[in-house]
Amino acid sequence: MKSLLKLEEAAQFALSIILFAKLPFVWWLYPALLLLPDVSMIGYAINTAVGAFTYNLFHHKGIAILVGLAGFLLGNSYLLLAGIILFGHSAMDRMMGYGLKYTTGFNVTHLGEIGPEQQKAGMLV
Repeated sequence: MKSLLKLEEAAQFALSIILFAKLPFVWWLYPALLLLPDVSMIGYAINTAVGAFTYNLFHHKGIAILVGLAGFLLGNSYLLLAGIILFGHSAMDRMMGYGLKYTTGFNVTHLGEIGPEQQKAGMLV
């Protein structure tokens, strides 16, 4: 089942690349912006509740779709780009085993705990 879920996330990541290719931006902008949503982790400098909120806000696929849809409906390619980047980044993260965060700590996600122990056990691979 875990492999099936990773394949689904890989397909969504590929979809984000295909959608980006339809936009009027240079190709290197996609990889340049792909890790930008991780800036949301700065909320963890305040506390875990704020960190989880900001992280989840920028890693929620529903929000990514709403931003992209707003860009599409308004004819704003920058909003559409933002939605595609948010969506692609979230799919990439989930493909690697990183999920939405709980307020109990950065390593506790909706996909399970993450960290060195899980990597050694092959849970993130």
